[in-house]
Amino acid sequence: MLTFKLLREDPEYVIRKLAVKNFDAKEIVEKIVLLDKGRRTLQTELDGCLAQQKQKAAEIGALMKKGLREEAEKIKAEVASLKEKSKEIEAKSDENNTELNSLMVLLPNIPCDLVPEGKGAEDNVVVKMGNEIPDLGPDALPHWELAKKFDIIDFDLGVKLTGAGFPVYKGKGARLQRALINMFLDINTAAGYLEVEPPVMVNEASGFGTGQLPDKEGQMYHANLDNYYLVPTAEVPVTNIYRDVILGCNDFPVKMTAYTPCFRREAGSYGKDVRGLNRLHQFDKVEIVRIEKPENSYAALDEMIAHVESIVNRLGLPYRILRLCGGDMSFTSAITYDFEVYSAAQGRWLEISSVSNFESYQANRLKLRYKDENGKIQLAHTLNGSSLALPRVVAALLENNQKDGKIIIPEALRPYTGFDCIG
Repeated sequence: MLTFKLLREDPEYVIRKLAVKNFDAKEIVEKIVLLDKGRRTLQTELDGCLAQQKQKAAEIGALMKKGLREEAEKIKAEVASLKEKSKEIEAKSDENNTELNSLMVLLPNIPCDLVPEGKGAEDNVVVKMGNEIPDLGPDALPHWELAKKFDIIDFDLGVKLTGAGFPVYKGKGARLQRALINMFLDINTAAGYLEVEPPVMVNEASGFGTGQLPDKEGQMYHANLDNYYLVPTAEVPVTNIYRDVILGCNDFPVKMTAYTPCFRREAGSYGKDVRGLNRLHQFDKVEIVRIEKPENSYAALDEMIAHVESIVNRLGLPYRILRLCGGDMSFTSAITYDFEVYSAAQGRWLEISSVSNFESYQANRLKLRYKDENGKIQLAHTLNGSSLALPRVVAALLENNQKDGKIIIPEALRPYTGFDCIG
């Protein structure tokens, strides 16, 4: 959520920057500026009314001491009238604030100056590539066929138990999942991230704090009776640990990592791009989250990108890093870098991580602040990244490492799997 101060002082800047995200903010911003002016006017009226009540209360006390009861009663009547006026102002103020807040949450975060213009994935900018794409030959199998051949992932059984998009991992497939989760967590904790195990259901306040609500409620699984939401990513509960918290100067950096299953409805997904592990409703992911002072957040973003890259390199997967254009960014992000690995059997790139800086956007919604060196309360910056999302990592590992009728496990992963091949 953007701040009233920014919208009030430079509305044209907000409109211009949000256009980079292909978001037409003019009408909303104009309404917000008008309502914000009304909010401040009403507050001034209310403050004046309350000050008069206080002054007249003192007058009543002085008159009563002098025994001037009749005069005091007249002023009491004036106070009663002022109280009614205060109630009317408060009612108008509440109505104004409700409308104001409903409009504020409709505005996405402002993209930073590094974000390129563009409408979709085709306009994203490749900033780096690494590791060679293997030449598997014409007999290479896609991962869903490999999964069936080696009986390590059962998609049909998942349909029986739940529905499409809920696979069952079996034998070495289940062990591979556990191995990747443990490896990722170990690498993250070795880099100074505190491991936490959060709930996988969150309340509405948590969803609002990180920006999933009201923007993505259609993509989240909702437990109606309790009004809880299954997490679409560990970012939501982990970042909300610091909701309504004021940090001290010496509390930075805050670095956390967590594994959770993630749940996304993925409404409207169809076609070959959703086959196998390419797009699931439930999947495993390890996340990293950072909270930083504003002046340090972009250095932290660079560190996070390098950290995720180091994990991909340990797995030996061909990858590329993209800076997302405005039209392909999330509602809450100020800048996002995506990691994609090449799926050699499918002949396509698969996203496995997004690393984002939200600047103060989430912190404003979370009321996540810190006290600076001068004792002034400031908004912190929040960042997060996948390190990593498992399904497409597994897809690429299975496809890219098929050789001589077996799937070879990368050396860095073998201490966690306990085996060096599948098949």
